[in-house]
Amino acid sequence: SKAAAELIIASYRASFFCDHPVKVASARAGNVIGGGDWAKDRIVPDCMAALQKKEPILVRNRRATRPWQHVLEPLSGYLWLAATLANPKFRRVDLPALTSAFNFGPDHESNRTVEELVEEVLRNWPGHWQDKSNPNAPHEAGLLQLSTDKACALLRWRPVWNFSEAVAKTVEWYRAASRLRTAREFQALTRQQIDQYSKHAGSLRLPWTSNGKSK
Repeated sequence: SKAAAELIIASYRASFFCDHPVKVASARAGNVIGGGDWAKDRIVPDCMAALQKKEPILVRNRRATRPWQHVLEPLSGYLWLAATLANPKFRRVDLPALTSAFNFGPDHESNRTVEELVEEVLRNWPGHWQDKSNPNAPHEAGLLQLSTDKACALLRWRPVWNFSEAVAKTVEWYRAASRLRTAREFQALTRQQIDQYSKHAGSLRLPWTSNGKSK
């Protein structure tokens, strides 16, 4: 389905936007974690809900490996790709190379199993988990990886937080959020983490930050 989506986007771009002021690129992320995700049957929200109730975390597919990344990582990539497409002063490569498909994912060290993710969560919020693997469950891919070489080479983008930092910031958000009540408080908490992420990125002199050489 992902490959088919990229073929459709490429066909749409070639048919209608070859010589058009609107520039079309596509972007894809790894397995995103971070505060604010309350979806059902997702491993991090399930962990947070169980820990808040002081119940065991029920893990269905502990050996599955995924490219875990904090939600702010692909967002920084999406915004930087859009800015680069829109503003000629940011471009270091030809537009045809930019009007294409990009992946924004973590370093390979963040390709971890579900079990490793849960154990990392428990280092930041003590509790325990139980293996609830079901051999009759619908098939899930055991290994997913994402190549970000193109984003790194053309946009000079790179992830900011490593695996441990991404998990720690995720747990930190949920623990703080459990004490909040108003939308303004949630917004302030999220803005605080965005500020922390941006400052860390600035210390790495990434091009989309005020300390980067592209500005």
